Amino acid sequence: MRACPISCTAVKQQFSTCSRKPKDVNQMTRGNPCQLPGMLPNYDPNDSEAGMKILEDLTENVEQIQQRVLEEIITRNARTDYLKGFLDGQFDKQVFKKTVPVVNYEDIKPYIERIANGDSSNIISAEPIIELLTSSGTSGGQPKMMPSTAEDLHRKTFFYNLLVPVMNKYVDGLDEGKAMYLLFVKPETKTPSGLMARPVLTSYYKSNNFKNRPFNRFNVYTSPDETILCSDSKQSMYCQLLCGLVQRQEVLRVGAVFASAFLRAIKFLEHNWKELCSNIRTGHVSDWITDPGCRKVVSLVLNKPKPELADLIEHECNSKSWEGIIKKLWPRTKYIEVIVTGSMAQYVSTLEYYSGGLPLVSTMYASSECYFGINFKPLSKPWDVSYTLIPNMAYFEFLPVKKKNEDGAQYVQCNGVCKENCMEKETEKEDVETVELVDVKLGQYYELVVTTFTGLYRYRVGDILMVTGFHNKAPQFRFVHRRNVVLSIDTDKTSEEDLLKAVTKAKVIVESLGILLIEYTSYADTSSIPGHYVLFWEITSKGNNHLPVLDHKIMEQCCSTVEESLDSVYRRCRRKDNSIGPLEIRVVQHGTFDALMDFCVSQGSSVNQYKTPRCIKSGEAINILDSRVVARFFSQKAPFWEPV
Repeated sequence: MRACPISCTAVKQQFSTCSRKPKDVNQMTRGNPCQLPGMLPNYDPNDSEAGMKILEDLTENVEQIQQRVLEEIITRNARTDYLKGFLDGQFDKQVFKKTVPVVNYEDIKPYIERIANGDSSNIISAEPIIELLTSSGTSGGQPKMMPSTAEDLHRKTFFYNLLVPVMNKYVDGLDEGKAMYLLFVKPETKTPSGLMARPVLTSYYKSNNFKNRPFNRFNVYTSPDETILCSDSKQSMYCQLLCGLVQRQEVLRVGAVFASAFLRAIKFLEHNWKELCSNIRTGHVSDWITDPGCRKVVSLVLNKPKPELADLIEHECNSKSWEGIIKKLWPRTKYIEVIVTGSMAQYVSTLEYYSGGLPLVSTMYASSECYFGINFKPLSKPWDVSYTLIPNMAYFEFLPVKKKNEDGAQYVQCNGVCKENCMEKETEKEDVETVELVDVKLGQYYELVVTTFTGLYRYRVGDILMVTGFHNKAPQFRFVHRRNVVLSIDTDKTSEEDLLKAVTKAKVIVESLGILLIEYTSYADTSSIPGHYVLFWEITSKGNNHLPVLDHKIMEQCCSTVEESLDSVYRRCRRKDNSIGPLEIRVVQHGTFDALMDFCVSQGSSVNQYKTPRCIKSGEAINILDSRVVARFFSQKAPFWEPV
């Protein structure tokens, strides 16, 4: 085993001892107690210079660290049921890459389900699995579940701490005020084994790593933990906004995890500012806030009546236009921190309207499987955001992505906004060799594959990335899009297959009345908050080409049937989180999809190979469809959902 390549002596606090000590202490370099990746560099998050030194060392020694990460993972887990069937007692990297297959979730799902039902963690992980993290991706209509260990929480804490020195490099004075970050927990369930299944952020916020975090003067929140951990999302939102408004002069940055969540908060504020001002004016929390933890901590923040503050906020909120409202309500704010890459890119223009010119900062790239990378240039424009993968988070490999066209790259826009007909060729059945992190090529597209410390081996994450540059020897990637995802508003991810199944069920309703669905497509409408799915349907009567008379109740039933047929994450967002609005069907006149084809052909599509895109992201194409709409129908009830 190699000695750690990081020069820890430059860091004020040397790396901590490992939570899992190496078997041979002689393998540790004398005078340098760190060894990666089993241990994580430990430093004072208040020391930004030390944090930047760690990042420089990590990105300078990518190849060595990646090799150590894989060695550590194999050494720990070679005797698990999953790996020993492939490795046959060997601990060699080449054997691992030759014999362990690249897999999708369906391949590992039986192992995860066995653990959820009470089997030993040793099926896939030598470390005890303490919980299962539910992904926004789904399998069989239910959220995917990813294994998590106690050590993984420390890995996430290490990752979060590294975000601070990067921001301090670009923005001064963040220790002179607070952050109004609107953070929330989501529903969780207990599996038959007793392990909790919950979203990754809920897991972290409920962990001791978050609740007992040491003081960091660069990361002081306006929201007390009790308001973040409140399971009632409406009470949580109200109390967090109330605390943020009361402390408005101390707020230096605002944000949420996702752009969609932050915009929901602005919309909530639009609907509730009068009541919030009343609470500030009287010094009393509204009676409907019944969560005891919230009432107690918010009452302490309110402290006493503040009529002058209430008048000021009321004056700003009473304006005819809310353009720039964030800067008006929180005048010292330096930036808005939200993820604006991937499907969140669709919210950039709305955020800019409310922001008053504040930078939109997307700091990190992460998922339920693993935390991946950090944006080393946080003040870059949303369409220029790239993430540097941190090499001690996991072992990273990449599947080269082949575009349909020789000049396929021209169809890819920034960070998740991708025009129709630009999907990559599937590599499901192809025998494609993976590329290591240090071997990716500038300008090339790849699908991310990870081997984690928590029991995922050569797992296809499903994210398509493009190499945009390098920080030292660490590649930087721009997020292009999710493989197979056509619609997304919040944490939902609806594939073309999911959409087809849902539309197929709904069209049975109209077919029984002698109506045929000729063609359909869709788009995610985020012009209002919350956004919602829109389906364009071209329909006709059986036996003729006349547009039939449409019954509102029947068409509304079609909307509801589509929603009921979509996966659990979509239905939770609709019913529990209220982060997605009612689904809409827009019926278009005859010949509309012929006009859409003509447009696509004019943009370079081949007439012979043209297929109707099942999701539209081109504004011009949407205008063509919208100009031919003859009727609109909305779902009248939220779909059924319960934690499973």
